[in-house]
Amino acid sequence: MQGTQLIGRVAAVLRRVGSSGAEGVTTAEVAAATGLPRSTAQRVLAALAEEGFVDRHGRWYLGPELFLLGSVAAERYDVTSTARDILRSLSAKTGESAFFSARRGDETVCLAGEEGSFPLRSHVLHEGIRLPLGVASAGLAILAYLPIDDVEDYVRSRGEELASAYGDQHAANPLTRRITATRRRGYAVNPGLIVPGSWGIGAVVFDRTGAPAWALSLTGVESRFNGDRTAQLGTLLLEAAHTLTQRIARRG
Repeated sequence: MQGTQLIGRVAAVLRRVGSSGAEGVTTAEVAAATGLPRSTAQRVLAALAEEGFVDRHGRWYLGPELFLLGSVAAERYDVTSTARDILRSLSAKTGESAFFSARRGDETVCLAGEEGSFPLRSHVLHEGIRLPLGVASAGLAILAYLPIDDVEDYVRSRGEELASAYGDQHAANPLTRRITATRRRGYAVNPGLIVPGSWGIGAVVFDRTGAPAWALSLTGVESRFNGDRTAQLGTLLLEAAHTLTQRIARRG
């Protein structure tokens, strides 16, 4: 590997390690996710470890050098601190787990979470996890508010891949129906499409230009989300997303 190909593969390795959160990841899992031979993945990880970008304690984790670089970048890009008290408020009011996710290309990455007080929880989301747009409620909320042409291109080009990875309910036609329903309601609903019985509701947060850049979401078990409570949670989430959008605009 040379040049831009090498940079792309290293970036893919780091993203896979980062998406594992506190659980860490094995060399085999990195190789499977990036398409690298296991021996190559091992060499890349070892080289990154020498530079402090990853650590190994049985499994691979992000390293201290990324923390230092991230701290500098956060001064320019991070809005997580702006969202923290909103996450705490959503979690306290609903008893459900609240999350803040950002769009990164055709994916969302979960930046922060606040656990709810209800003893039964959904464990689909955690800080660092990456999911394609349209799969979880946060990504569906963001996707629904992209320009129409971009949405149609994404669904057309990614529908088959999403269906293969996440099930037929993520194919082009059902995904399009969920996008339409999200626009109509204003918030996205994922009725257990990733893990049966694990529901999510998401609302988009806009940047200063009006582009859908982030999302707030609530997750929990099906019995806590179906029926009239879905609309109640959706309304609360929309209010929180609007408040955060205004804060980000003022911060800019």
